[in-house]
Parts: sequence; structure tokens; C-alpha cells
Amino acid sequence: MSEVDRAGEMAASVERAGRAYGLAPEAVELVGRAYELGMERRRGVLDEHDPAYLHPGRCILILLQDVGLLPAAVLAAAAVHESEEPRFRTPTADVSEALGREVADLVASIPLPGDEQLAAQLVTLVEGARLAALAERLDCLRHAHLRQDPLWWRALREETRAAWAPVAERTHPRLADRYRAWLRAMDRRLAGSAT
Repeated sequence: MSEVDRAGEMAASVERAGRAYGLAPEAVELVGRAYELGMERRRGVLDEHDPAYLHPGRCILILLQDVGLLPAAVLAAAAVHESEEPRFRTPTADVSEALGREVADLVASIPLPGDEQLAAQLVTLVEGARLAALAERLDCLRHAHLRQDPLWWRALREETRAAWAPVAERTHPRLADRYRAWLRAMDRRLAGSAT
């Protein structure tokens, strides 16, 4: 399957999911543009099978499938926010130009991992930005096991336990379940790597 096919199939999945969850046509269009913007820096840089490749689309799907119908700006923010790889971050001016000020402001408000005040910053976000941040980070966490670095895993687990999971608990029950499940899986992985 070619890069165009995988990216195109994800675009079609995002559009179908948006329609199925009740997004208006103009909202589906905005979310589709956000997906394409999130993909721009990945195309030609990542192999189509790299887990980071379809990350923008998976973030949208996490929100739709786990949270349900949300404003298009929140779904769009999840698609263009990037917490893990600086090279895939879209500049705020580009987000604003392509998707509007509301989406750009949501993305700009989301703190990045590694901040000492991460939990406090996440809690004070408006709910839409918090949901976008939690979904985007969850997709990053779901693929963390592919990086074979137990020291990195431990730091990631500690930050997730201290900040992301508690904020998920306060934000949405399904996302909280997903974070708890990830922490259990990472605890098992770390216990296995210690033997």
C-alpha cells in the first residue's frame, strides 16, 4: 500500500467518523483540513508504517470514539497539536491561517511534556484544549513501547502518573480508563525489563 493510500484511507476514516458522530458538513471539512495540516510535515519524512505517520488522524478518532461529538475546533486542535516530536509541530501562524484563530489559540494553550507545572497547566486549560491534549498524548503513549529504552519508559510513566492520568480522571471517564490501562501495561513492561 502506498503512502497516498494510507494517508487517504485515514482521511476517509476521519470523514466517515465525523459524519457518523453528527458533525455538520462544514465541521467535517474543517477537521479534514486539520488532518491534512497535521500530515504535511510527516509526508516525505516518515515511512508510512511509522507509528507517528497517521498520528493526526488517530487523535481525531480517539476523541470521536472515546468522547463523542465535540466542536470541530477541538478535533482540529488534536490533529495539529504535537507533544512528542518538535519537527512535526505546525507553527501557530500556519494553524491560524489554515484553520482559524480559535483552533490556533487552543493549540497554543496546550503545555508540552517535561514542564514542572504540567499538571497545573493542564487542569487550567479550557475543557476543549484539555481533551485535545489528552487524546493527542494518549496516542503518543500507545506507541511508546516501540522505543526500546526502559529509562525513557520510566520517566514517561512517572510523568503520566503525576500529570496526564490525574487530569484525565478529572476530565472524562473513558479517557481516564485508557490512561489507567496504559499505566498498567507500562508497569508490566517495566517489571519485565527488570528481570
